[in-house]
Amino acid sequence: MSPRSASVNEELRRRSRERLLQATVELVGERGYEATTLADIADRAGSARGLVSYYFPGKRQLLQSAVHRLMHLTLAAALEREPRTDDGRELLARAIDAILGLAVDHPVLMRTHMSGVLQAEGFVQCPEQQRLAALLRETVERYGSHDVDADYPLLRAQLMGAVFAILLPGVPMPRARLRTDLFQRYGLDWELGVPPGGEPPGGTYVGAPDSRDLLDQSRSK
Repeated sequence: MSPRSASVNEELRRRSRERLLQATVELVGERGYEATTLADIADRAGSARGLVSYYFPGKRQLLQSAVHRLMHLTLAAALEREPRTDDGRELLARAIDAILGLAVDHPVLMRTHMSGVLQAEGFVQCPEQQRLAALLRETVERYGSHDVDADYPLLRAQLMGAVFAILLPGVPMPRARLRTDLFQRYGLDWELGVPPGGEPPGGTYVGAPDSRDLLDQSRSK
């Protein structure tokens, strides 16, 4: 049997890493962070337990990469859904709705993620975080920003603040109220994106797509 090519090995490594990220999203969402072990994640992913340590320095870094991947896939699906559009205002509205929707649809996962981000290590500079940042920057640019380097960090901070407000135990802010504030800041009409309680054009489901559906979509590209 001839040895596998470098490209085949790279694809196998990519798939193995994605299975670990997907398993992390599922298990932390089901059980919580503390009750999820690295061994559990490896078992759910069907991977050797040593692979977790090979790809990630620890559980906190693994979780951040997994959530950033989920955020990227969810945002990409929102921006690309039918009907396709080049309207920058509609794209920004979809981006805001996608991120706020993750806080509503995955509260345990997103609350754990936000807790980790606020700790000393901050953002993990991983490929998943970089892809998410690039897509959000592109959205800001298509919205019409004349200074993306200044406007992108501001939007990111506003979205993080809104997600934190939705997830705050005991005194959560309603998504609709936070959406109203963000839409007013950016001059967006309420009807753009996915208004709470409504359906987007084409009848697409209001909530965030199932993470396994997003995984299938990413593999098909």
